[in-house]
Amino acid sequence: MKKSSTHKITIGQTAWTSKQITQADVTLYAAVTGDFNPVHFDPVYAAQTRFKGPIAHGMIAAGLVSGLIGMKLPGPGTVYLQQTLNFLAPVKVDDVITACVEVVTLLEKNRVRLKTSCINQEGVIVLEREALLIAPDRALGVYITQDLKIYVKFYHAAFLR
Repeated sequence: MKKSSTHKITIGQTAWTSKQITQADVTLYAAVTGDFNPVHFDPVYAAQTRFKGPIAHGMIAAGLVSGLIGMKLPGPGTVYLQQTLNFLAPVKVDDVITACVEVVTLLEKNRVRLKTSCINQEGVIVLEREALLIAPDRALGVYITQDLKIYVKFYHAAFLR
């Protein structure tokens, strides 16, 4: 079983995760969202764009930020209130994207403001901005089995501030 757990949140705290973007990711994202824009799937069309070839959906990289927030910092039980994004460079199939978050402000009612960004394997920032969220008031552990059953365990220790 894989386990993810939360920990005490402090200003300046960071977390990151990396993933290689695959054609399967692009296809699955399109299947879920209905976004079959030819810039993602038609090499002839995409070659005529400013990108000179197919690109992945930018929201795939943004989704890595969401997963990072939901599973690592602050972690399971977190609720998104707001996310702003600036897409700065394209993501292409086979790019390795590293999503990063940094705690910049701790607010009332367990609210946390994060700086968010995604960087490709060449060190190019592909998206950045910030998120506002509600961190859980107690630590949670999430366990995922090989057959994708999900279990949640509650811990009694407070971990904010």
